[in-house]
Amino acid sequence: MNAVSKTVASARAPGAAAAATAAAGTAAAAPTPGAAATDDPTTGTRVRPRWVRDLAAQPGTILAILFALFLLAALIAPNLVAPSDPYAVDPANAFQKPGLAHLFGTDQSGRDEFSRIVWGARQSLWVGVLATLIGVVGGLVLGLIAGLGGRIADAVTSRFIEILFAFPGLLLALVLIVVLGRGIGPAAVAVGIGSIPGYARILRGQVLQVRQSGYVEASRALGWSPLRRLRATVIPNTLRPLVAILTLGIGQAVVWASALGFLGLGAEPPTAEWGTMLADGRSYIQVAWWIAFFPGLFITVTALSATAIGHFLQKQFEPKKGR
Repeated sequence: MNAVSKTVASARAPGAAAAATAAAGTAAAAPTPGAAATDDPTTGTRVRPRWVRDLAAQPGTILAILFALFLLAALIAPNLVAPSDPYAVDPANAFQKPGLAHLFGTDQSGRDEFSRIVWGARQSLWVGVLATLIGVVGGLVLGLIAGLGGRIADAVTSRFIEILFAFPGLLLALVLIVVLGRGIGPAAVAVGIGSIPGYARILRGQVLQVRQSGYVEASRALGWSPLRRLRATVIPNTLRPLVAILTLGIGQAVVWASALGFLGLGAEPPTAEWGTMLADGRSYIQVAWWIAFFPGLFITVTALSATAIGHFLQKQFEPKKGR
């Protein structure tokens, strides 16, 4: 959770704004900074939204978004992106080098490597998304219990999180795979459970920060019930930073899932999955480097793209500094 642990963005949710407004006795609504293009009254020029200016200054993030769109197309409609059947065996065309006929070459069975990469994206991304959701939901439950349950609940939950942290996330996933068995589903569950401690620690800290904020105190002074305060102020402010955290988490989960596949504990051959493909290609690295190179490249670029997009989203959700 190194990349995820560095991402804790603080932002005010609509419920917090409502509590602060009600406490002040005003009903004025403030526009969201940088939400839309506006005219600068001093110069009369058109001012671009904040996210457009930030994106224009980060060409690497633009490339990351374009790559993410390609992965999204592969996830939704791989048959439209892949030029051929990823499981069609053609021994006569085995070990074909990358070229016009086969963009990424062919593997030891003559299967088109680009088609397998596209279909492998679907497997790897589903594992990444499902594992991230499992980790965030589990971390949110533990974080809310620790942050809102009082001193004893916080102490017990914190000790439990520390026990889970004693096991490296990937090692914990390996132990769970031994119990659950191999396959895409068990890999997603194992990676998700292995990531819970990191999310729980982040969300606990966020809950404690929100609980001590001024707008929560204002809602308490207004006589709001604990359930209403939780629903209108605490949970929205706790969940808002998760947009960036989820993006980073998906990239990390894809790497973990691919590592399990590489170790033979993920998808079973001949399933097109990046980690499994990377493991298959290592035996032919000296005669057909492309079989292992392209799966490894896509794993790396996916993680880098998720990191770039996550940091971009983190910046957008940070409070705007005065000029």
